[in-house]
Amino acid sequence: MTGEQALNNNTGPFDANMNRGGYPDDGEPLLVIDFRRLLNLLRKNILWIIGFLAAAVLLGTVLTLLATPTYTARSSVLVEQQADQILEGSELTQNNSYQDADRFLQTQVDVLNSQSLAMRVVEAEKAKDDPHFFESLKSELPEYSDLPTNMTSASALNDYRLEQAIILLQENLTITLPRESRVITISFRSSDPKLSARIANAVAKEYIDSNLNRKFDSSSYARDFLARQLQEARAKLETSERELNQYSRAAGLIRVAGQGVNADRETTLSVTNESLVQANAAANQAAADRAAAEDRWEAIARVPVLTTPQALSNPAIQAMIKQKAEIDAQLAAARARYLDDYPAVLALKVQSNKVEQQIQSLGEGIKRSVYLDYRAALEKQRTLQDEVVKLKGIALAEQDRGVQYNVLKRVAETNRSSYDALLERFNQLNATAGSSANNVSLVDEAEIPSEPSSPNFGKNIALSVLAGLVVATAFVFLRDHFDDSIRSPLDVEAKLGIPMLGLIPHVGSESPGNALEQVQRDPKLPISEAYVALVTNLNYATVDGMPKSIAITSSQASEGKSTTANAIAIDLARLGRKVILIDADMRRPTLHRIKGSSSSAGLSDALSGNSRFQDVIVKDSNEPNLMYVFAGPRPPEPSMLLGRDRFSKILEEAVSSADVVVIDCPPMLGLSDTASISAHVSGTLIVIDASQGHRGAIKSSLRRLSLVSANVIGAVLTKFDPKTADSAYGYYGYNYYSYGTAEGD
Repeated sequence: MTGEQALNNNTGPFDANMNRGGYPDDGEPLLVIDFRRLLNLLRKNILWIIGFLAAAVLLGTVLTLLATPTYTARSSVLVEQQADQILEGSELTQNNSYQDADRFLQTQVDVLNSQSLAMRVVEAEKAKDDPHFFESLKSELPEYSDLPTNMTSASALNDYRLEQAIILLQENLTITLPRESRVITISFRSSDPKLSARIANAVAKEYIDSNLNRKFDSSSYARDFLARQLQEARAKLETSERELNQYSRAAGLIRVAGQGVNADRETTLSVTNESLVQANAAANQAAADRAAAEDRWEAIARVPVLTTPQALSNPAIQAMIKQKAEIDAQLAAARARYLDDYPAVLALKVQSNKVEQQIQSLGEGIKRSVYLDYRAALEKQRTLQDEVVKLKGIALAEQDRGVQYNVLKRVAETNRSSYDALLERFNQLNATAGSSANNVSLVDEAEIPSEPSSPNFGKNIALSVLAGLVVATAFVFLRDHFDDSIRSPLDVEAKLGIPMLGLIPHVGSESPGNALEQVQRDPKLPISEAYVALVTNLNYATVDGMPKSIAITSSQASEGKSTTANAIAIDLARLGRKVILIDADMRRPTLHRIKGSSSSAGLSDALSGNSRFQDVIVKDSNEPNLMYVFAGPRPPEPSMLLGRDRFSKILEEAVSSADVVVIDCPPMLGLSDTASISAHVSGTLIVIDASQGHRGAIKSSLRRLSLVSANVIGAVLTKFDPKTADSAYGYYGYNYYSYGTAEGD
C-alpha cells in the first residue's frame, strides 16, 4: 500500500493554480518549466520523435547523395591603406584612424564584389562564350531562343550572354575580410575544380590591375586638372589686380601703410570720422541733459505748485508765506473781537487774499521756468542727433568705398595664393609622373581543390537531425496542446490543476456491482488497495482532516462515481466510523440495485416531507457502522427538491447522526443537482474515467461548482489501465499489482 499512497498522497494546496474555492485558475505561471511533464511527453511520443528523426536523416542522406559536388578555390590579396594627393595637404583618406581604415577595407571588398570588376574577369577569361563556364555553374549558354521577342540581333545576344555570365560569376563569388586583418580572401565555387581556381586567380589579377590603372588614371587626371586650373588661376589673378587698381583710382582712395602691429595692412585717415565722434559725444551729453530736465518737469507737472521743491526753496515765496501767516493771525484775532463785516476784519481779508495770489503767481512762474528748461534741452538733443545722422551718412559712404576696395584686394590676394599652390603641386606631379607603386599585392594564388566543398555529408546530416528535432518538437507540443484527454495523474494535475487523491485500476467490467464485489471479497486486490489509499488521502484532504460530508460526482455518466461512493463508505465503515451513504441521483439511482433492495422509500420522500429522514435510513446487514439512504421514488423536478432549505436541514441531521456522510451525486453536465448539493457539503470529490475523461467537460463542471463556492478537495481517476498509460505509470502499475498479489502479502 505504500507505493499507492505515495502516488496518490498529493493533498497539499495548489496555491499557484487554485483559487479560494479550490478551483483551477485559467492562467498559469509564466516561465515555469515542468520537467516531469516534458519527460512524460517524451515517453508518450518517443515513436513519433524517432520517426521524424529517421525521416529527416533519410531525406538529408538522399539529398546529399543526389547533390552535384561543388569545388571552392581561394586566392588572397593584401590591401595596404595609401593616400593619393592632388593638392598638398589634401588626401583621399583623411587619417589612419581605426574607423577610417575599416571603411577603406570595406570599400575594397565592395570593389571586389562590383559589377565592373566581374565584367573585366568575364572579358579576360572569355567566359561569356564558353559553354563549359555556364555548365559548371549549373546553367546553359544563352541562345537566341532565350532572348526576349523584341531582341534578335547578334549584339543583343552578345550583351545578354555577358550579363548572364556576370550574374553567375557574382552569385558564386565570395569575398571575405577577417576582423583585424588586411588580407582579403577571394573564393569561387563551381562543379569544375580547375575553373574555380582559374576564376579565383583571375579575380585577384584583375583587381590588382584595376587598382593600378585607377592610380595611373588618377595621376593623369590630376595633371590635366591642374594644368587647366593653372590657366584659369592666372587669368583670374590678372583680372583681380587690374580691377583693384582701377577702383582705387576712381574712388580717390590713397593707401597708407599701417604702423606698429598693423604694419602689414593698409589704413585710411578721415576728418569725417573725427567730426562724427565729437558730434556723437555732444549728442549723448544733450540726451543726458534732456533726460534730467524731463525728470524735473515730470516731478512737478501734476502736483500743487507750493508743494514742489523749487517753490519750497524759493526765498520770495517763503517770505510771502510768512507774511500771509502774520495777516491770518491778525485776522483771527480781529474775528474774535468783531463781526465778519467789521471794517478791520474786511481789510485783513483783502490783504490775506492778495498775498495768496502773489504766492500762486510766483509758484506758477517757477513751474513754467522748469518746463522751458526741458523744452530747450529737448530741442538741443534733436539738433545734435540730426547732425550725427548726417555725419554717419557721410562716413558710411566713405566706408562703403573702403569695403569694396578691401573686397577687391582680398580677391587678388586669394587668387595669388591659389595660383602659387597650383603651380607648386603641378611641378611635384610632373616630377613623380610614371611611378608604379601599388597598395594591393597578391598573397596566395588559388590552387586546384582536390576535395569538394559541398555537399558536406556530416554537416548535412547534423542539419537534418536538427530539422527533425525541430519538427518533432513542434509536432509533440501541438499534439499535446490539442489533446484534452485525461488519461493519467499527470494529466489531472497539469490540465485541471486539482490534487490527485486516488488512482483506481480497471477491473475489466464497468458494472458497479462487479467492482464493489471485488472490493468486498478480497481487500488485497489492487482495486481494494486503491480505494483504501483513497480513504487514507481523504484524511488529509482538508486542514480539519476527513470532511464531515463528501459529495461525489463526475462530469458525465458511467465514470465510476457510484462505485467510488460505495467503496469509500464501506472502507470508512470498516475503519470504525459511522457512515451514511446517500444516493442523491434521483434520476438514475443505483444504490438500491447494488444492495438488491426493493425498498421504495428514500431521499425524495424526506425532501418532499412525506417521510422523516430517520425513517428512510437503512442499516447495512454486513457492516454495522454503515447506513444507507436510497434515492426513493423519482420526483418530477429533482433539482427543485435539492434546491430547497429542506436539503440543508436533512444534511445537518445526517452529519449529526454519523461521523461521515457520503453523497452519491448525479453527473454535472446539464444538471444543477450536484451544484445544489456541493454548496452545502464539506468537500466535493470529482471522479474521472481514465478511458473517456476530457479536460473541457471537467473544466466546465469545475466552473459550475465555483459559482456556488463549492470546496473541491480533489479528483479520483478510475478505470486506469497501465497498458494504455504512459510508460512510467505502466511500469509502476505492473510492479504494484504484482506486489498486491504476491504470496505471503
